[in-house]
Amino acid sequence: MAHGQTERIRGHIMKLSRTVVYAIQATLQLAQSKTGAPVPCSQLAASNAMPERFLLQILRSLVTHGILSSTRGVVGGYMLQRRPQDVTVLDLLEAIEGPLTASVPSNGSLAEYTLTKLQKTLEDVTAAKRHELSQITLADLLPPEDPQANPPSPPAAVNKTC
Repeated sequence: MAHGQTERIRGHIMKLSRTVVYAIQATLQLAQSKTGAPVPCSQLAASNAMPERFLLQILRSLVTHGILSSTRGVVGGYMLQRRPQDVTVLDLLEAIEGPLTASVPSNGSLAEYTLTKLQKTLEDVTAAKRHELSQITLADLLPPEDPQANPPSPPAAVNKTC
């Protein structure tokens, strides 16, 4: 493969947008919240060093897509609508960027056979990406719990009466 071809292929590696990364960061923080209370946008933004106005747009989109719920008022904020194991990276990506689809623009210069073959190939690649992204959940992305924070309970005493 020529050097120019290698560079072109490298340029088409899938890359998550900053917006999707912010959505992942915010939902992970909500998944780790132990209080069960709504978390204000300002708190999510401050603890993740994200611009608050931009994050607010992201959170609204996640509410619209049923990933988060929101509560208004003094004690308002955002909470996960679903369990962390029920929210996938694909859910987050598509809530922010729309459906992951494949298409070849038809400008009339490609033969019908070529256009059909390219479209089918892109659909197969997209289906594989969708499958892989749907296999990773928020629960998978959470850091492991610190075993020192919650030491295992001692085994229950066995009553040995005869």
